Amino acid sequence: MKILLVEDEKKVASFIQRGLEEERYQVDLAFDGRTGATMAVSESYDAIILDIQLPGMDGLDVLRYIRGHGVTAPVLMLTVRDSVEDKVTALDSGGDDYLTKPFAFAELLARLRALMRRGQQRNGENRLEAFGVTVDLHTHQVTRNGRTLDLTGKEYALLELFLRHPGKVLTRTMIAEQIWGYNFDSFTNVIDVYVNYLRKKLDQTQGPKLIHTVRGVGYVLRREEDSGQ
Repeated sequence: MKILLVEDEKKVASFIQRGLEEERYQVDLAFDGRTGATMAVSESYDAIILDIQLPGMDGLDVLRYIRGHGVTAPVLMLTVRDSVEDKVTALDSGGDDYLTKPFAFAELLARLRALMRRGQQRNGENRLEAFGVTVDLHTHQVTRNGRTLDLTGKEYALLELFLRHPGKVLTRTMIAEQIWGYNFDSFTNVIDVYVNYLRKKLDQTQGPKLIHTVRGVGYVLRREEDSGQ
């Protein structure tokens, strides 16, 4: 699951990002409204966490902008304001839920999960499955041929990306932008290292090799014997 967090308080943003990544979510960060609005309309996110008080463009304007550009991802609003009027304004502007600062991370996580479950139910999406590999999008449980796999957050995000594009070659740039974010250097070997970690865990189960290297391009998830790649 990929989440956009738009929060100008860097300590708060770091706290939320760390907690979400520990829960195996991928998190992109924006520290001002204009950047957040641009990212929200140019990328696909499963949910957006949006602070109302932002520099450059406040959260309500960001919300109106992205809804006007067809973004349907659920939006959880964050604010220090707690009046009924503020809540009504946030929800009427296109927000899906509202959380007042300070908050416990457990509450933010519960609200976020509830929003994403509703979105998945509307889309009829509860799990991803291909070539005997299944990911439960609610529990994040991963199995291959009935055997449970223990994946790290980045390994889980990689597998989810592959399962959303079975048989399609994913370039290193595509993987970098989706898993590590805009500013990641796709020419480092970090992508190759994590793909190799995931490949080894998948190969521990019975069945043919699934992740194949396309030399000079990237990787593909497909069911065929690895012919020396």
